[in-house]
This record gives sequence, structure tokens and C-alpha cells, in this order.
Amino acid sequence: MKLVFWGTPAYAVPSLEALVAAGHSVVGVVSQPDRRRGRGKELRPSAVKARALGLGLPVFTPERIRREPELQARLGALGADAYVVVAFGQILPPEVLAQPPLGCWNAHGSLLPRWRGAAPIQWCLLEGDRESGVGIMAMEAGLDTGPVLLERSLAIGPLENAAQLGKRLAQLSAELLVEALPAIEAAGSGPEGERLARLGVRPQGEAGLTVARMLTKEDALIDWDASALAIHRRVMGLYPNAHTFWRGKRLKLLASEPQLARLEAARPGTIESIKPGVGLVVACGDGPLLIREAQLEGRTPARGAALIQQLDAEPGDRLGGTRDLQDSEPC
Repeated sequence: MKLVFWGTPAYAVPSLEALVAAGHSVVGVVSQPDRRRGRGKELRPSAVKARALGLGLPVFTPERIRREPELQARLGALGADAYVVVAFGQILPPEVLAQPPLGCWNAHGSLLPRWRGAAPIQWCLLEGDRESGVGIMAMEAGLDTGPVLLERSLAIGPLENAAQLGKRLAQLSAELLVEALPAIEAAGSGPEGERLARLGVRPQGEAGLTVARMLTKEDALIDWDASALAIHRRVMGLYPNAHTFWRGKRLKLLASEPQLARLEAARPGTIESIKPGVGLVVACGDGPLLIREAQLEGRTPARGAALIQQLDAEPGDRLGGTRDLQDSEPC
């Protein structure tokens, strides 16, 4: 099939590679424009753009595809059979959705209609879901509202973080797209309703609907008054960005584990004990949390004994507050 691939982050790269390896003709790749990244704020391409260029594929980088009719026309002139979208980062306008005769298809990283929206991987971990998955969805004007052609679930590990789950879902997305495209091709073109009926897609409905809203910097700040389980889910779900403060410096929490509650809990944010070679046990709103790995501002990530040595902490010391008001503000 002739395809235009839409994607931006590293999550989408396995899908692009799988489509090329499966023998499909990718006639164009659309990705977000180059952004300034890293400490030096150098202008860098997206992961998808970089891989597409490495594969010798033509790349288009619209700032806002809905505001660029000339580029829309150029993409339509490529004559693709279908458009494939994996974490592109912009909403495709109706004019674009109507272009390919075999439709626009999105590999979405959740079990729809649970976690429609921008951050499904993070929110399923934040809410403690026991499973996630990928759905191959026919795109329409609504946000992730289209019917699902193919879906597969996978179990979430209790200590799995967003990066680890994201890698598994990215690979699953690639596998399902390769599996779905022959059926999409066999169904042929024609009126959308008839084409989708031939494919036997599943309408989503509204039962179990949840929305994965965009996350903010404020979401990543640890509130030690929350339960140990809720904080652990934040560490895993927002990996590697969940953070607190330690002696005025930002401390990213990278791996944690809830512990059995004690009868007399310390003030939330207080280091209750040091586990030699393992990490720090910190009081939360309902019990302790073991911090196994963290990264202090300006330092490399440290785990176990290295973390204990790096922080030079003692029982009774406190985490939390803000950079300037750590000692005076409650956590």
C-alpha cells in the first residue's frame, strides 16, 4: 500500500520501521517541526523525522497542518491509499481526513474508550490500571472517538514505569498496524460507512469513557500528604519527571515501592529510615514509601547505596516544599 505516515516521538518510530519492513510504500512522513531540546537548546528534529531521513523518506513538518492548505494539497497529490497516524501531536482537519480512499488510521495507546486524549500511558499508570493496550482506530473529527478495527491488551507490571510500558505499547502498535493494513486494503474504497461495515469495526460508545488530559509541570510535583500508593503511581506514571526537593535542589524520583504502614507514622515527607544498600523510606499521608532510585539536580541518577551516599540523608530529614521555602512550608 502507498502510505503517508504521521508521527513525532520515539514511540512512533517502531511503527514507521515496521511498515517499511513489511513492504509498504511510505510516500511521505509528516512530523512536528524541529524544536530546541537539551541543555544547549539546540534545534533538533523529532525522532520520527530523524528516522525517516535515515530511511530516505520525504518529510513534511507543518507548524499547524490545519492552517496550511498548500501542504494539505501537496500531501493529497502524493496519492496515498491510506494515512497512518501514531502520536503525531496535532489534530488532522476534515480536509485531510477525507483525502485517502482507504481512510486515516490511528494506533492509539489505550483500550478505547478508556483514556482518549494526549497522555493515555501516563494516566493509566496514575490511576492504577491493571492493563493497557493498543487499538487501531478509524479516525474521525472527534478526539479519539472513531470505531476500533483491531485491539490487543497487555498486563501492566506493579513496578512498571511509563517509559517501560511505552516501549511495549510502541512495539504492539507496530505489530497491530502491520496486521491491520491488509484487511484495510482488502475492504477497498467507497463510501466510508460501507467501507467500515465491510471491516466490521467496533463503535466505541460512551461506557467506560475517560479522558487523558495533557499533563502539566504542576502534576509532577510530589505531594507527600497523598497516600504512598498514589505517590508511587505518580513516580511510575510521570517517569522520569515526578519530583520533590532536597535541600533546595530538585530531586527526581525514578523508582519507588510502597511499604507496610507503621502504627506511628512520621510527618509526611520525613525520612523514617535508611535501608542500607536499598534506599530511603519516606513517610507519606498513610504510610511509608521506599525510594529506590532518584536523580538530584545536576547529578546523574543514583540507586541504592549510591543514592544514600549522594544525598547524605539521615532519619528525621525532610523532603518536599519548594526550592526556596523547603524548611518553612508544610509538605
